[in-house]
Amino acid sequence: MNNDLTYQFVKPNAVLEDYVAGFWSLQNESESDKEVVILPDGRIDLFFSQSTNEPFHVTLSGLETQSNKAVLGAKTIMFAISFKLLAIEYVLKDGIAAILDNAKYLPNNFWDFNATDLTDFASFCEKAIHKITSLLPNEIDTRKKKLFEIIYDSNGATTIKKLSEKVFWSSRQMNRYFNQQFGIPLKVYLSILRFRASFDDIKEGKLFPESNFADQSHFIKEVKKRSGVSPKKLKQNQNDRFIQFSTLPTK
Repeated sequence: MNNDLTYQFVKPNAVLEDYVAGFWSLQNESESDKEVVILPDGRIDLFFSQSTNEPFHVTLSGLETQSNKAVLGAKTIMFAISFKLLAIEYVLKDGIAAILDNAKYLPNNFWDFNATDLTDFASFCEKAIHKITSLLPNEIDTRKKKLFEIIYDSNGATTIKKLSEKVFWSSRQMNRYFNQQFGIPLKVYLSILRFRASFDDIKEGKLFPESNFADQSHFIKEVKKRSGVSPKKLKQNQNDRFIQFSTLPTK
């Protein structure tokens, strides 16, 4: 990763793994703004951040369906929680269809966080884990739990027909749920997860899909659609622009 950027990632505990993909921090330690490109990854991010020119603020992102250019301001400190979709209904208790490919500001005291919580990432994670755990429901729709288990375990490499058969939920009902809650059809979400699952292979230079895609043509087309560039250019990650590639661990 660029020497001016530092990144940390913490996995959720077993209690939260159905709802949280991880906790992460990203800091731009330089005195200059940095342009980055954010790629769709099928997650919902809750950001707590501040920079030289921006006071502390809290932002909730919707699902991204295509690449999005952003600017990390000078001296940006950003702590974030990446949620899986089940958390939208059962933790955040709010639909996100209206902020597809967008984001919205939340109150600056959301979940009782403030600027002092950006001084220590470990303490931030502990506070976030405690808060999310306190919000977990006693019961959830078992169909939805099973649906997302299959979706995530397969990295989106399944079909709506198979999901319907395994979850005992009609295709029409699942699509209505996805459109109403998240703003996209289920089929689109599956394609985003397949795209995200290709990141590790692309970074290693494996530009031929090993799974999840019908053929190389479909693979290239999907990568271009979601990232705006070919798999080859994505691998090059010029100047660490594609932030999810910069933060992938080196094997």
